Amino acid sequence: AAFEPVKEAVTRLCAAKPSFMSVTYGAAGRANTNTLSIAKHVQDCGVTALAHLTCLTSTRERIQEELAALRGAGIENILALRGDVPVNATEPPPGCYAHASDLVSVIRDVGGFCTGGACYPECHPDCAHLEDDIRNLRHKVEAGVDFLTTQMFFDNNVFFHYLSRLRSAGITVPVIAGIMPVTNGKQIDRICKLSGTYLPPRFRSIVDRFGDNPDQMLDAGIAYATEQIIDLMANGVTAVHIYTMNKPIVAERIMANLGSIVR
Repeated sequence: AAFEPVKEAVTRLCAAKPSFMSVTYGAAGRANTNTLSIAKHVQDCGVTALAHLTCLTSTRERIQEELAALRGAGIENILALRGDVPVNATEPPPGCYAHASDLVSVIRDVGGFCTGGACYPECHPDCAHLEDDIRNLRHKVEAGVDFLTTQMFFDNNVFFHYLSRLRSAGITVPVIAGIMPVTNGKQIDRICKLSGTYLPPRFRSIVDRFGDNPDQMLDAGIAYATEQIIDLMANGVTAVHIYTMNKPIVAERIMANLGSIVR
């Protein structure tokens, strides 16, 4: 999106006083031109910025340049990601890192950053077995990850089971639960296809019933996400990342629904 509308959304989102706000790097490393500018604006608004950084299509030299630019701008938090595989590509371009764990190691060696990583409660789409995925995740954590943020999930039991598996595997870093308020019924099939996310029958019924009516889907999606967050917090989860997709109204209404629960 153009910078100014995103800047306006950031300003409004910051009014909800989140603990942090993540700034994406763009699919396959594209559309990253404004990442640093937006992250700086987030911090100018008094909120900690978490800048995404992907490595699969960025050369090693460019990664060093990006880290220097982030440090120069006072950005201290990075979500280290592999990034999407380019269309028709079977391996990383020459001079690029193949895995997020490689990027994590570089960030650790540079020093001065708090580094997060992504994790997948229903297994990474490119990994055949959850056991293998958790083994890879442990390697990434050992490379220098300070915290993890999950891919979206719509069944909290999936998250609780996954968290138990992580702890049993010796992964003890904080895990932030990723919640996606679905406000557009047409997007959900694509989202689930890309992420491999399971749709519980109860949620599928909501999408089937209200998905064709934008106002109703907005209300239903926010209500469902609010209920998920309340259940997570009631079960001891202390950190939630809301995927707002640049929609301030989503954050505003969820925060209003939560009321004193998060104050």
